[in-house]
Amino acid sequence: MSRLGQLGGRLYRGEVSYDFVGRQRRWYTISGAILIIAIVALFVRGLDFSVDFKGGAVFQFSAPAATQTQISDTVAHSGVSGAVVQQLTGKLGHQSWQVQTDSLTSQQTQQVENALISQVGAKDMSTTFVGASWGGQITTKAVQALITFLVVIVLYLSIAFEWKMAVAAFIALIHDLVIATGVYALTGFQVSPATVIGLLTILGYSLYDTVVVFDKVRENTAGLLGGARSTYSQAANLALNQTLVRSINTSLIALLPVAAILFVGGGLLGAGELKDLSLVLFVGMLSGTYSSIFIATPVLADMKEREPQYRALAKRVSVRAAGGRAAKRAAAKVGNRPAAATAQASAPDDEAGDAGAEYADDAAPPASELTATASRVPAGRGTPGAARPGPRQQPRRSGGSARHRPAGKKKRR
Repeated sequence: MSRLGQLGGRLYRGEVSYDFVGRQRRWYTISGAILIIAIVALFVRGLDFSVDFKGGAVFQFSAPAATQTQISDTVAHSGVSGAVVQQLTGKLGHQSWQVQTDSLTSQQTQQVENALISQVGAKDMSTTFVGASWGGQITTKAVQALITFLVVIVLYLSIAFEWKMAVAAFIALIHDLVIATGVYALTGFQVSPATVIGLLTILGYSLYDTVVVFDKVRENTAGLLGGARSTYSQAANLALNQTLVRSINTSLIALLPVAAILFVGGGLLGAGELKDLSLVLFVGMLSGTYSSIFIATPVLADMKEREPQYRALAKRVSVRAAGGRAAKRAAAKVGNRPAAATAQASAPDDEAGDAGAEYADDAAPPASELTATASRVPAGRGTPGAARPGPRQQPRRSGGSARHRPAGKKKRR
């Protein structure tokens, strides 16, 4: 956990960064493939709606010694086809069963009840009828609730942030909605009122994570047009990295109890409203976390980068980056200059060391020349990497005492 905390700190400070926004084509391709599979499953297999939506009859009873296959065969032999058999409780409790059929007449209902009692030992039989009109009303209410939810969310984001953020969040929500319904079509799970409740819940969860990321994006992009340090995409990508660990931790903590309900509770307690609710929550939370990171922010960055002011900002950042690279290349060239160039650069200093040699057989050079020569020698000696000149030769004088004077000192007169 400490390493994860350190990684979160490094991501927040920008020391470590993953280019989510720059790789948006990869995420779009992955999401596109998943959406195509989900849409094909919806059109080919369709959704299995419960009797609450389409109407029908529901038989609930207890039969400890019965199996699902035995109950299905019994209902089919009684003259009713297409029945859906679900186990309501499992090993921890009494084995209870639920059989859902289409709308039946009173005679058909009596035949099914008698067959179940006589052949599988059904006890505590209860029969519920749901009319087609009631199912239609439930379907209409569910669609209205979904549309109202999406409209309110778009209005809120448009007011709190801006309309482009609202559009990006709406695209992410549709992405999650299609994936969740596609999973139900692929697995054959029934769509019940609990499924609709779970669907609205996961849409809210997905939106919550997206709003957190967008709030950080707004903070990072405030005053961005006044400089040339980063583009909108770069600032948005930094916001994603800064909230990445938080999103992962929140999703994992939320998925653990939902996974327990889905796999442990569903396996021990059998199918029912609880399993329908947990499946849509599990799938929706996964897709919601994915869309808030890989879909919503890249879509927002794509739309913002098309604005003229952010195009101009991108050009300024590009020019500044090019200038920085040119300066680094120039510095690298200076640091890697060949030895010949270094020797040539230090040649004036070497010449300074031998400046007095030309006066070997003559009188001492003028004072001005001695001063100029002396001033050039320390500069040559202090130059890093330059060839170090030898001791400067003094002009030879005719007097004997001149040969024994220390170098660099003048004879006092």
